Amino acid sequence: MTNLLALDVGTKRIGVAAADDSVPIALPLMTIDVDGGELSKIQQLIKERSINTIVIGYPRNQSGDATAQTRISQDFAEKLQHDVTIVFQDESLTSVMAEDRLKADGRPYDKAAIDAMAAAIILQDYLEAQHA
Repeated sequence: MTNLLALDVGTKRIGVAAADDSVPIALPLMTIDVDGGELSKIQQLIKERSINTIVIGYPRNQSGDATAQTRISQDFAEKLQHDVTIVFQDESLTSVMAEDRLKADGRPYDKAAIDAMAAAIILQDYLEAQHA
């Protein structure tokens, strides 16, 4: 079984979602503040959840070109390198989709909830691409 973790890497927070490939449904997990301790928190999650694969959102502009945020995500992925597979998944419009889903629920939400839901959408997109 493959246990997956998705990261929506930002400059203030990292949205985190999880799934396994036996039931390919991504669930928002949490957000982690970018405060200098984010790498150790993610490494702890990798150990606790026996993560095999990390899916990192790959930001692009509307033309499909890389952005400054793309470089931030790539640099973060390089810092995570150890005994897990790291893949990138297009994250176009995931924050907009996440906010739309949270609005539809009719409950209060904040930016952290949007980031966690965006990570779940990134992971769900990856899972669906793998099972297509």
